[in-house]
Amino acid sequence: MSSTTQNKVCIIIGASHAGVNFAFALRREGWEGEITLYDSDLEFPYHRPPLSKAYLTSEEGTEQSLLFPKENYKTDNIILKLGIAVKTINREEKTIILNNGSLQHYDKLVIATGARPFIPPIQGIHLASNVFPMRTSADALNIRKTINNSIKKRAVIIGGGYIGLETAASLKKLGAHVTILEREERVLARVTAPVMSDFFTKLHRINSVEILTNKNVVSIENKENYSVVICDDGTKLDADLIVVGVGIKVNTELAQEAQITIENGIKVNEMARTNDPDIYAIGDCTYHYNPHYNYHVRLESVQNAVDQAKTAAKAICGQEVVYDTIPWFWSDQFDVKLQMVGLSKGYNNIIIRNEDAENSFSAWYFKNDELLAVDAVNYAKAFVLGTKFIKSKQKLDQTKLADLSIPFKPNSFLA
Repeated sequence: MSSTTQNKVCIIIGASHAGVNFAFALRREGWEGEITLYDSDLEFPYHRPPLSKAYLTSEEGTEQSLLFPKENYKTDNIILKLGIAVKTINREEKTIILNNGSLQHYDKLVIATGARPFIPPIQGIHLASNVFPMRTSADALNIRKTINNSIKKRAVIIGGGYIGLETAASLKKLGAHVTILEREERVLARVTAPVMSDFFTKLHRINSVEILTNKNVVSIENKENYSVVICDDGTKLDADLIVVGVGIKVNTELAQEAQITIENGIKVNEMARTNDPDIYAIGDCTYHYNPHYNYHVRLESVQNAVDQAKTAAKAICGQEVVYDTIPWFWSDQFDVKLQMVGLSKGYNNIIIRNEDAENSFSAWYFKNDELLAVDAVNYAKAFVLGTKFIKSKQKLDQTKLADLSIPFKPNSFLA
C-alpha cells in the first residue's frame, strides 16, 4: 500500500463528522500520501449533536467537544485548512479551485459537504435579526445570547422535528417561554409513528412548552425589540427569538457542477464511490443503497457519517468492502433519552411495550413478520435487543412481544 500512495494526494471537502473521521481512518488503513481537509468553517472540527442539547445550555465552547484533539492532526500528518471554501472541481484535470483562487491537485477526492438548514420563504424572515437555524456552534451561541439578553424570553420555534423539540427543551432550561409551531397535524410527522408524536407532545406540554399544530407561518413582522410571527390562520405570536428547524438542503452544488450523479443527494455505490472512480462521497450529502432494507436512502446521522467514512477509507486503500450497517439515531429531551435503530419505512404493524419505570417504553415496527425498527424511550435494553434482532433478521413472535407478562429477555420473543 505504501509504495502506491506515498506520493499521492487525497483531498477532503468538508471537515465535520464524515470528513474528519474519514481522514483518520484513511491514515489507519495505510495511506502514506498527503491528506488535506478543507472547510469554510473557521471552528476546529467539533461534535454537532450537543449543539441543540448540552452546548446550548452551557457556557462552554466547542473546545470541550472536539472530534479529535488538535495534536492528533499533527501526529497523523493530516493537514486542516479552515476558513477556506472549495469553489470548483475539475474532474478532467483532477484539481480543485479554492475561494482564494489557488489550484490544488488530487489523486483521490472525497466530498463530505453535508447539508445546510432550509430557510423557508417566509415574508420578512431575512430582515429579522433574531432568527436563527440550529446547525453550527455560531447558531447555538447566537440563540443562547439572544434569549439570555431578552427580558421576556419569548421563543418561537418553527418546526416540530427533533431539532425543534431538542432546542425547545434546552431553551426551557434557560428560562424561556417556548412555543413550537408545526405545519403538520402532529410533531415528528415525517419521521415517526403517531404514538411517538403523542408521547413527545405530552412531554413538552408537561414541561410548559406550548405546541401548536396545523400552523403554517407566512410572515414575520419586525418591531423595535421583538418580532411578530404570523400564521395563515391569523395566529400571531410575539417573539424575542425565532428558531427555524424545518429541514435541510443537501450541499450537492459542487458535485452537480462537476457532473457527478445527483439523486436525492450525491449518489454513491456500496463503497461510497461516485460515478467518477477517483471521487467518493460520504455522510449527510450521500444517497446510498442499504442492502438490509433493499432500497436507497439518504441519512442525517453521526453513525452513518462515521461508518460510511470508514468504508470509503478501506475502499480507497484497495479493500473489497460493502457499506452494510443498520442505521441508529438518538435524541435527548428533558429527562428522556430516545434511542432509535433501523428504518421504519413501510411498516404495517407497531407493538408498544410499556416498562415498569415511568416514561419507559419501546415501539417495535414490523412489516408483516419482519422487524424493521425499534424506538426505545429510556430503555436501552430494548435498543440493544432490537439492534440484535434486526441485524440477524430473526423472526419474532409478535403476540409474545406484546404480552407484558413475558419478561424482557433475548430468547423470550423468538418465533
